[in-house]
Amino acid sequence: MAIAPTPVPRQAWSVLIVSTLAFTVCFMVWMMFGVIGIPLKKSLGLSATEFGLLTATPVLTGSLIRVPLGIWTDKYGGRIVMTLLMAATVPAIWLMSYATAFWHFLVIGLFVGLAGGSFSVGTPYVARWFPRSRQGMAMGVYGAGNSGSAVNKFVAPALLAVGGWALVPQVYAAVMLGTVILFWLGSSSDPKHLVPSHVKFSDQLHMLKDPKVLKYCQYYSIVFGGYVAMALWMVQYYVGEFGLSIQTAALLAACFSLPGGVLRALGGVLADRFGAHQVTWWVLWVSWICLFLLSYPQTELTIATVDGPKTFHVGLNVYLFTALMFILGIAWAFGKASVFKYIGDDFPHNIGTVSGIVGLAGGLGGFVLPIMFGALMDLTGIRSSAFMLMYGVVWVSLIWMYWTEVRKTEMMGDKAPASPLSRSFVR
Repeated sequence: MAIAPTPVPRQAWSVLIVSTLAFTVCFMVWMMFGVIGIPLKKSLGLSATEFGLLTATPVLTGSLIRVPLGIWTDKYGGRIVMTLLMAATVPAIWLMSYATAFWHFLVIGLFVGLAGGSFSVGTPYVARWFPRSRQGMAMGVYGAGNSGSAVNKFVAPALLAVGGWALVPQVYAAVMLGTVILFWLGSSSDPKHLVPSHVKFSDQLHMLKDPKVLKYCQYYSIVFGGYVAMALWMVQYYVGEFGLSIQTAALLAACFSLPGGVLRALGGVLADRFGAHQVTWWVLWVSWICLFLLSYPQTELTIATVDGPKTFHVGLNVYLFTALMFILGIAWAFGKASVFKYIGDDFPHNIGTVSGIVGLAGGLGGFVLPIMFGALMDLTGIRSSAFMLMYGVVWVSLIWMYWTEVRKTEMMGDKAPASPLSRSFVR
């Protein structure tokens, strides 16, 4: 006999909609330097490493604040924390249009980066409005706000063409202010969702000792940290590697950013259906294949033949490169959702705190990786060295998952996990 699904109140859907909109705008602001950084790199005469630092600076703040934001969300509620967080970024976004020196952008970028902490607020906020069987979907839909990275790639180049780079932060500040008002009007609070007041800060951080949390941090440093880093890096990569204009490069880079954000909701549904482990395992293997192919640099290969030496060109053209990035974006969208399904399953009473810790790891990946991309390119002169680095990181996660999860899974017998087909017959 089938069990009727737990009904979801209408209020929950309203919270999910306005929270997803708010996160989309926050992510759009967070990724701003991925586009306006290109004219700034030229005008300020930045190296590849300095460009990586410029794009990564907002990611640092958005990462470091994720743990306290997750804890405050558990204690005070997502509505008030999200509203105050977004309102705090508006002055910094506006001031960026008046910056003139490299250090100005770095300092202001630290305050603009607060917007990136919104993930650790909205994830537990929306999850608690839904039954456990639907939390993967809810967190996946909210996480689809990552598509703000793609929105930035559509909007920012258009604003650049109209009024230069300074127009971008001015428009984004106005959009953020409007979003603050809309979120407050459409969201709600429920005292039952708050962590009891007797829970101490040290108690909430106790799960840092849990090895599962460290493992989920590693996974998330790829599917989210790698996503953020690539989203920031791709426009200038297209411009440098294929000689495209900023507008065309941003459009093609959105082929990675858009599915990497929007399809996170589908990843949540798949994680609910097949389990977090199975989805994450396949995500890592697809990532491994794509990054292996993307790592190969443009190469002139000379071979000695009976008719003399012949030279062949080996390398990805812009179409194959974009296709592989599109597949990688889809895989990482599913992975971002499946990692948080792990958290919802293993830590149902501390979603805010654990999501903050894991989000911190992912965000720090998004901060460190662009700087490493730039340093590797300055050191080797090979643009695809960014993908070589990510390929190695994925290898670490695959080995870790095999030894801690796959190797311990019984594939045959009574304890073997049921296949999706067998589960459908049981119903």
